Amino acid sequence: MRAYARYNEEALKIAEENGLTQPQHLLGDGVLAFTIDQGAHMQRYQGIVPLDGASLEEIAGVYFRQSEQIPTKVRLGVAELLDRDENGKPRHRWRAGGMVAQFLPEAPDRMRQADLHGGDGDDTDGTFEVDDLWGEASVMVQTIDADELTDPTVGTERLLYRLFHERGVKVYPPQAVYDKCSCSREKLRDVLASLSQDDIDHAAEDGLVSVTCEFCSTTYRFEATEVKPQ
Repeated sequence: MRAYARYNEEALKIAEENGLTQPQHLLGDGVLAFTIDQGAHMQRYQGIVPLDGASLEEIAGVYFRQSEQIPTKVRLGVAELLDRDENGKPRHRWRAGGMVAQFLPEAPDRMRQADLHGGDGDDTDGTFEVDDLWGEASVMVQTIDADELTDPTVGTERLLYRLFHERGVKVYPPQAVYDKCSCSREKLRDVLASLSQDDIDHAAEDGLVSVTCEFCSTTYRFEATEVKPQ
């Protein structure tokens, strides 16, 4: 799982001075692109939706509705943590948490939703009755507080049990997530080798070509003589 975000520090300062600090103000115009890689034997694909929602939660929901066509609820939270390390020294950290709830029915008719407006002047609303169980799950997911998503003492199992204990909860073995980027010096050398000699010469500064990975912020430096166009 990889993601990165950048922001304009000067624009953020102006927004704060004018009280424009809500998500819809800070996100601005643009698009949110999801690149889904389902493994070695599946084709990777990308879905793109405009940043026209009030929050990343709503925008992600639009993506699942348009691209995946699966009823989905997304909840996200982020918080500052002030605690102490194993040596008792104060430390400051950021912690983020999230939940994705999806309706995966056996019968396709059970997940039909109202069609999005086609923009061609039709006046049909195309409404469908919301499946009872999905409606119940959606309401329960909306009750989650950001604190619950970011509290280190509230584990996944505990949160799921709080929400759905009346329906029953089944927890599958977790999949490990490692803090390790897939970038490497060899991969980036291959990328540079695909450039023309003019591009390499233009990128070189004091005989060095520097490349920074957008995901982990690691900077790789190559001698210009190391990079040979293919």
